[in-house]
Amino acid sequence: MKNPINILLLFVLLAACTSVPAGKGISYSDFPKTVKLEGQVILLDTAVFRYPFRIRIQGGRAVVLDLHGTDHFFQIFTYPDGNYLTSYGKRGDSSVDMLSAENFRWNGHKLWMLDANKSELTGVVFSESGDSLLRKEAVTLDKEILRALDFVQYDDSTFIIPDYSGNNRFCFFNRKGELLRKFGNIPTAKEEALERSRPALAQAWRSFIDYNPKNGVLATATQLGEALEIYNLKDSTQVVRIGPHNEPEFKVSQGYGIPVGIMGFSDIQVTDQAIYTVFHGRTFRELSQQPRGKEIDGGQYIYVFSLKGEPLMRYVLDRYIYGISVDEERGVITATDVNSDEPIVEFKM
Repeated sequence: MKNPINILLLFVLLAACTSVPAGKGISYSDFPKTVKLEGQVILLDTAVFRYPFRIRIQGGRAVVLDLHGTDHFFQIFTYPDGNYLTSYGKRGDSSVDMLSAENFRWNGHKLWMLDANKSELTGVVFSESGDSLLRKEAVTLDKEILRALDFVQYDDSTFIIPDYSGNNRFCFFNRKGELLRKFGNIPTAKEEALERSRPALAQAWRSFIDYNPKNGVLATATQLGEALEIYNLKDSTQVVRIGPHNEPEFKVSQGYGIPVGIMGFSDIQVTDQAIYTVFHGRTFRELSQQPRGKEIDGGQYIYVFSLKGEPLMRYVLDRYIYGISVDEERGVITATDVNSDEPIVEFKM
């Protein structure tokens, strides 16, 4: 299942609660503790993946987003048994099919899925038998909202997505897909880029996002460079943390931001106690010089921050991963390994 590295994967921007002054990030240089972790493969009773990008676990089920799935985008298994239940998100042009899949989120018993190519969020639930998914709701996004590559659910009636224009950081929209408001800015120190190249800057600052409604923390982690943004939507506080690889680097070509520097983060989860991120840290030169047919994709590190952005822990893994699902009660991180034919792995913290 080895796939070529998609260096230009899903560019776009990410966000802020209230306006953050540009270039006001607080630097960090290291973590107070480093621990090595060895993964334990979760054996599945069928091999169906091409690029297992995200994993979400709830109620004894694991849902995996296969970014390059041939027939379906989502594969559902029992967890931790690994027994196949069903597939969902058929590729196709009909009203109930999907053209693309960017991310998905649980909200109670409902699972929301984002299709950027259709500008649509779909809400599905499990059938009474528990072995299939039923489409219950579809939200078509307002035309004012540019291409959506990530989302979180703020409450039962409101979603948040990044604003990709470069003028703001986030958009709030309701269950009818109507844009409610925009806010925030890109916390960059590059004033000239803010003035002259906002769309390209937004692409370079494309970030992965997560939100925890229990503590009100919305967090973002950049796909390029090493920048973390934490916004507490309950008390309106905000912090920008910049690591040793600095903020995203890019060059402008024909209005687009071309990435340079390093691949940064590839996933983020805000738990009740901390913020977990997958970090790559490899340069584009290093990635391009890998032997053909032996390319390794993903990050070998899980960085853990406090809910206020202080560095807490660096986990060094025995393999490269992309997406994570963190269970703090069990002390387990479940991850996806796109380089392996056995792509679901558990790490004991």
